[in-house]
Amino acid sequence: MGVFRNPGFLAAVAITVIVALYFAFVANLAFAFVRAPELAAKGLGLAMLVLPLVGAWWLFHEWRLGITVQRMASQLEREGRLPLHDGERDRTGRLTQDAAEAVFEVARRTAEDRPEDWVAWFHVAHAYDANRDRRMARSSMRHAAELYRAERKAARQG
Repeated sequence: MGVFRNPGFLAAVAITVIVALYFAFVANLAFAFVRAPELAAKGLGLAMLVLPLVGAWWLFHEWRLGITVQRMASQLEREGRLPLHDGERDRTGRLTQDAAEAVFEVARRTAEDRPEDWVAWFHVAHAYDANRDRRMARSSMRHAAELYRAERKAARQG
């Protein structure tokens, strides 16, 4: 499937455009306050500039993570190593709690044995997701992405 036919990608682009427009509006308003003659308005304008700056930083890092995760998933797919979880499923198609915990234990042990392996952490992230722990899944995926980028950087340098 092409990237432009992927509904998730198109949704991310649409949200990014909306957020960027919002940041532009806030920044424009902030500059109007900064140009005002009153000292309080200038202070408010400077404070308002923080939101678009922090938002742009956040947006950059989220896109960077998304692109890295897509590269990792594409590589694992080519190698036939994507995390596919077998086990009992509930009526919605998700793994049952017992099956998800079993998947997590396998992934956790693998990551403990190979803590510098981004593939192991990628699998841990998916195991956390199967256990419905989105915060830890995201944290593990960020760690996997850091390891992946470090591995690619080392491969380019040596």
